[in-house]
Amino acid sequence: MEGGDRSSGPKKLRTGFSTGSCAAAAAKAAASALLCAQPQSQVTILLPNRTPVTFSVARCEFDSRSATCSIIKDAGDDPDVTHGAEIFATVEVVETPEITILGGEGVGVVTRPGLGLEVGSPDITRVPRRMITESVRDALAASGHAELGARVTISVPNGAELAKKTLLGRLGVVGGIGILGSNGLVMPFSTSAFRASIARAIDVALSAGQYELVFTTGGQSEKFAMALLPELPEIAFIEMGDFVYHAANWAGRKGVKHAIFAGMIGKLSKVADGKRMTHAAGSKVNLGLLAEMARGLGARDEIVSQIASANTARHALEIALGAGVTGLPDVVCATAAEHIRRFAGANLAISVILTDFDGKLLGLYSSDGALDRLRQGRVKDAQL
Repeated sequence: MEGGDRSSGPKKLRTGFSTGSCAAAAAKAAASALLCAQPQSQVTILLPNRTPVTFSVARCEFDSRSATCSIIKDAGDDPDVTHGAEIFATVEVVETPEITILGGEGVGVVTRPGLGLEVGSPDITRVPRRMITESVRDALAASGHAELGARVTISVPNGAELAKKTLLGRLGVVGGIGILGSNGLVMPFSTSAFRASIARAIDVALSAGQYELVFTTGGQSEKFAMALLPELPEIAFIEMGDFVYHAANWAGRKGVKHAIFAGMIGKLSKVADGKRMTHAAGSKVNLGLLAEMARGLGARDEIVSQIASANTARHALEIALGAGVTGLPDVVCATAAEHIRRFAGANLAISVILTDFDGKLLGLYSSDGALDRLRQGRVKDAQL
């Protein structure tokens, strides 16, 4: 099995396959082995867009009652924690036509609403369930047993350990990983997977009645935001990474009341420049914008020139603060908020928090006075 080459540019990256695709392939291979009483070395399934994809079968064992096959997940060039995981499916044929899908070892169990799955059910989402069902039905029909059904158990033996490297626990998924994928593919650098995780986190928080959410650009920013906003529960904090537009847009569409965006100067200056995506490969810091902001705050021409030719956004901020242009972080936050409001496309309260690399609050914008408590705290710090 090989991931597809679906990207452009000087370095082409391989597309991988989701856990849902792997589970569907393992299920079809197991059903075929059981019904034909023959080991399977390859299996072909259809992706949701009806493209056929062939997988190599890693293991295949069967007897007269059940069969178990596995697929090794290939995430392509994406740094997915489940890359290389072995996804198993055990199939038992039943006399009724229903296809029942169960979660086995290493597949997480849903304990909170908001994921589109019943509480207590395995974290196997809608598209993978459909793919598994269709793949098993294909095997049943191919063997001349279209009238039968099957019980399919998906398992990932090291899933519980893999889940510790994810944020699934915060979403209320316990005991293992999710069997996920909206299109059967994993795009390089988790574009689709990361966006899906943001949407899931928002949905879970709203289902728990949490309408004030904090979106952070990374783990360190989340740590600092949690320290600044200790009154908010853990479920309110969502790591959006570089996907500012997606986080804001989904929050606006789903009815979030107050969206707080927290980060440091590099990422937030990109948002202030109107960037929808803040990944280093897709956008650069606009030092000229920071320089003009400083000019608007009364910075001398010499300082404006130094900021425009700074090495990084952090360096530019250091120059500004060293020259007494202390209002620059607030302007960055306010400008970023304007773009975030446009991204959200909805009337919700928006706040932006800018911290330094030690977690100290440097900049703040808060519509409707939603974070006045932080502004008051900053004044007290300044007085000290």
